[in-house]
Amino acid sequence: MNADACSIAKIQEVIEALLAPDGCPWDRKQTPQSMCDYLVEEAYELVSALRADNADETCEELGDVLFILLFEAELARRAGHFDLTDVVARNAAKMIRRHPHVFGDTVVKNQEELLRNWERIKRGEKAADGKAHSVFESLPEGLPPLLKAYRIHSKAARQGFTWERDEDARAQFDAELREFEEACRADDGKRMEEEFGDALFTLVELGRRRGVKANAALDYANIKFLTRYKRMEELARSRGLDLPEMSLADKNRLWDEVKAQLAAEPQPERPAPDGAADD
Repeated sequence: MNADACSIAKIQEVIEALLAPDGCPWDRKQTPQSMCDYLVEEAYELVSALRADNADETCEELGDVLFILLFEAELARRAGHFDLTDVVARNAAKMIRRHPHVFGDTVVKNQEELLRNWERIKRGEKAADGKAHSVFESLPEGLPPLLKAYRIHSKAARQGFTWERDEDARAQFDAELREFEEACRADDGKRMEEEFGDALFTLVELGRRRGVKANAALDYANIKFLTRYKRMEELARSRGLDLPEMSLADKNRLWDEVKAQLAAEPQPERPAPDGAADD
C-alpha cells in the first residue's frame, strides 16, 4: 500500500471510530443531507486558501474537504448504496471515456475542438438512458448566480448559440447598459433590476470569451478592495485618525496612499486567465 492509500485508510479509520456505537454523538446522528452545508462551507474555505496562494491553509482545507467526502462515502456504504471503491472506479471510467484524445486514438486540433468533443461524449452518455435531456439540466440549482451565468454561456457556446464575434458581444453589452440607464432615468425599480441583470449576464460572456471567469475575477476584486481598506484602517489608526469621520476627499487621499504602498510591495502570484473560454 502506497503512502497516499495509507493516508486515506487512516482517515477512514478515524471516521469509523467516530461513527462507532461508542463514538461521537454528533457524528453518529449526521446524514448525507445534513453534511451538505458543511461540504459547501469547507469548499469555500479551500477556494479562499487557493486564491490567497496560502500553501499551509490549502493543505488544511484540502484535508477538511477530503474528510467530508470520505464521511459521505462511508454513510453511503453503511446505507448499502455504494462504497468508495465504486466512487473511484466510476469516476476513473468516466474521465477515461471523456478523454479519448489521451486514452484513445482521437486527435483534437485545439481546446475549442476538445471541448466540443467533450460535450458530444456527455450527450451520448445522457442519450444512452433513452430519455430526452436538456443541455442545461446538469447545472446544479444551488450554483452561485455569477458562476451559473458563466456555465450557461459556456454550454450555449458549445451548441453554437453565442455571438459570432467579440465585437458583437460587446455591442450587445453596450445596448443592455443603455437599457439599464434608461430604466434608471425612469426610476423604474423592477426594470432597473431586470436590465442590470441582462447587462451583467452579457458582461460575463464578454469575459468568458477572453478566458476570464467572472466569479473568480470578482472574488479577486473583493479581496483587493478588502486588503486596501484594511490597510487604510491601519494607517488611519497609526496617525490617530477616525476613518469613519474623515471627509471623502481625505479618505480618497488615504486610499491612493495605500494603493501606492501595496503596489510597491511584493504581491502573491496568481494564475493569469488562460485566454480560452472553457467550462
